[in-house]
Amino acid sequence: MARKVLVVDDEPTLVAALRYNLEREGFQVLEAGDGETALQVARTQSPDLVILDVLLPGLDGFEVCRRLRRESAVPIIMLTAKGEETDRVVGLELGADDYVPKPFSMRELLARVRALLRRAEGGTAQGETIVSGDLRLDLRRRQVFRNDIPLPLKPKEFDLLAFFMRHRGRAFTREELLDRVWGYEYAGDTRTVDVHVRWLREKIEETPGKPTRIITIRGTGYRFEG
Repeated sequence: MARKVLVVDDEPTLVAALRYNLEREGFQVLEAGDGETALQVARTQSPDLVILDVLLPGLDGFEVCRRLRRESAVPIIMLTAKGEETDRVVGLELGADDYVPKPFSMRELLARVRALLRRAEGGTAQGETIVSGDLRLDLRRRQVFRNDIPLPLKPKEFDLLAFFMRHRGRAFTREELLDRVWGYEYAGDTRTVDVHVRWLREKIEETPGKPTRIITIRGTGYRFEG
């Protein structure tokens, strides 16, 4: 079955060019011209990769990337007409896998698409599933299994664990976790993060009082070691 690539851009000429070249490579191409439509298509069609423009009507590409990352491990390549390093950094920190400034070489973009798909297929995040040791997280069904036994997680416990498992080995401050898991609109404080970490440890750690998966980084926050 042909792998599906979702192209999210409001420039019809560029979308047509991407469709032509991707279809020549054997991909099935899905399209969206704005952020809300992109999220709907991603949720219903489960693309294998997303090419996402930063400048979109309505929700911008950064917010679309943020929301996709709460729900899926799908590889994301961000496109932008801007050249500032800060935009590239923001996109990557929100969970994008690669970043290509416009104008770009179609050959280079296709090479990056193929490389990301190879990485996704060869890593521990297989499509809709993320695996870490005896933990298996099913993004589509929003279920977590430990030694194939389902764990009863609350919605935000699941979101937090999914975020940790996608970013294994990276340290995050409580403020970063609050922003990237709960969202910038959340009105709570960082103690919410500590509470959810404690709940998760009770369910995924052998000895919750001496955690080996979710590690506390003194003066910083937390790091997931798997």
